[in-house]
Amino acid sequence: MDMSQPAAALLDQAASAEAVIARARAGAMPLQELMSLAHQWQTGGRQADCLALYEAWVESNQSPQRLLALFNWGTVLGEMRRHAEAEAVYLRALALNPDFAQAKLNLGHQLEHQGKTAEALAQWQAVYDAGELMAIGAEPIDLRLHALNNAARLLEGERRLDESEALMKRSLLLKPEQGDVQQHYVHIRQKQCEWPIYQPVGEVTHNQLLVNTSLLATLSATDDPAIQLMVAQRFVNERVVKYKGKPFHQLHARPAGERIRIGYLSGDLRMHAVGLLTPELFELHDRSRFEVHALCWSKEDGTAQRTRILKAMDRFMPLAGVDDQQAARQIAEAGIDVMVDLQGLTSGARPNILAYRPAPVQVGYLGLPATSALPGEDYIIADRFTMPPEYLPLCTEKPIYLPHCYQVSDRQREVGPTPERARYGLPEDAFVFCSFNNNHKYTEEMFSAWMQILQQVPGSLLWLLADNRWAEANMRAAAQARGVAPERLHFAPRVAPPEYLARFQLADLVLDTFPYNAGTTASDCLWMGTPILTRAGRCYISRMAGSLLTAAGLPELVTYSLPEYVERAVQIGRQPLRAASYKRYLREQGRQTPLFDIPALVRDLEHEFERLVLEHRRKAPGA
Repeated sequence: MDMSQPAAALLDQAASAEAVIARARAGAMPLQELMSLAHQWQTGGRQADCLALYEAWVESNQSPQRLLALFNWGTVLGEMRRHAEAEAVYLRALALNPDFAQAKLNLGHQLEHQGKTAEALAQWQAVYDAGELMAIGAEPIDLRLHALNNAARLLEGERRLDESEALMKRSLLLKPEQGDVQQHYVHIRQKQCEWPIYQPVGEVTHNQLLVNTSLLATLSATDDPAIQLMVAQRFVNERVVKYKGKPFHQLHARPAGERIRIGYLSGDLRMHAVGLLTPELFELHDRSRFEVHALCWSKEDGTAQRTRILKAMDRFMPLAGVDDQQAARQIAEAGIDVMVDLQGLTSGARPNILAYRPAPVQVGYLGLPATSALPGEDYIIADRFTMPPEYLPLCTEKPIYLPHCYQVSDRQREVGPTPERARYGLPEDAFVFCSFNNNHKYTEEMFSAWMQILQQVPGSLLWLLADNRWAEANMRAAAQARGVAPERLHFAPRVAPPEYLARFQLADLVLDTFPYNAGTTASDCLWMGTPILTRAGRCYISRMAGSLLTAAGLPELVTYSLPEYVERAVQIGRQPLRAASYKRYLREQGRQTPLFDIPALVRDLEHEFERLVLEHRRKAPGA
């Protein structure tokens, strides 16, 4: 029987592998030959043969060199995501030498992948707390840093923020010039309201912390658009691929006459601020003219919100586990005309997808209310309040101006029953100021302003989000230091969205944060009929709430300096009937204002998308 050449080659390969594995099983293979062959097979895609070779060699060899073979065997299993098997192999290596630092580090990662958090942390602690380290081919300090930094990362994810920060400090004392660690150190202090945020550590200076602050943390720390642009550019220069080839969208021709294809690119199409704002946007697109695609690597969180979002899509392209270049290729092959990036440079973003230019029109929206400096992002959806003329020179994107307000929202969000104040420990006769923004948006300057407001409005209190116990303790201490009784701060626990929306009705006036304004939160409180007082600054993110208030017909609640903000808040707090009139206006007319005319916003957005796509098609080669 004839045999094809590829099939014969596979048989020869299998026979050759079996012969090599037999030599290893017979104990006739030196360690160096084992490692060389295993590496060749692994890089050549022959992982199964590689694993069989290591197993045969280890089981037939009792020399001390088994330690290295076990370590490499565990590494291959880990890369194949066979974490439980890798754990067992690393434990065998540590049984031979309990002090083998690299095996402890890798074992920690395998335990983490299996959700064994405490065990993973214990392995890393055994490395960073060890007096002496047994290391092969590595500097002990590098292994300690690996253990400290990974333990700090995992502790932060577990919301053990104080422990995480303590390990970051230890890491920076060992090696100050770690930009990534400095970045996380600054942001974790923001989350805990540990003021001043820029607290030097050892040889790490205030200036170094400033330079290494992430874009998200920078947006909370400064209203200077030049600094925001610089931070975005630094990230792009360091992390984003420099693709110079032909744009991917030019490699795939689109048939004429088809509907315009809009692709929404995001890992946040779930129970997330972006996922809460956008369902109606997806649902209201005119299907006679547009086809809507989800380009998505979001976690499957099993929520009704996630189900609703996916139901609103014409096509779903799962990108989790797909590398950025291949993801861009798939988007181009799908013929996406307009790709809307809903993440920018926020956590979990994949900006390299945009770098390959899989769509002819690429637009930023919602996720990053600031310039991204991404070379693949040509436009940003805005309005003339969020992006005034003087701001444009410090943005790399061109604005797509919507007539009223940039922000879409969802008029179908579920609202729980209106609660009583007593349920949250709020006095019936108090004037309740409120801020449910995330604690990392709270700055020392704004908190001091809030304390001035409380001092000047007798009987008032401030209702804040209880994000974490360290932030709560720090804010109570800061209040006392400013002459305000700590019990005038009330903290609201995190609750499900329906209850979260309903409890806004208990507040008299929401106090916005600055420079990182409320976005989704501002939409939520206005939808529920509670006014918000904001301070507008020089850049997009510090003008978001002002845009919403202008569209809602309440421009008098937009202030432009800290003294004006404090003065206006005090005026309203001393005149409860004024706050009540704002609430009555919002209750009676707010939902009929342009802010919540979502069908009109979608039509305006479609008009702009169609204009840009047709303009591109006219200019395309061969048009």
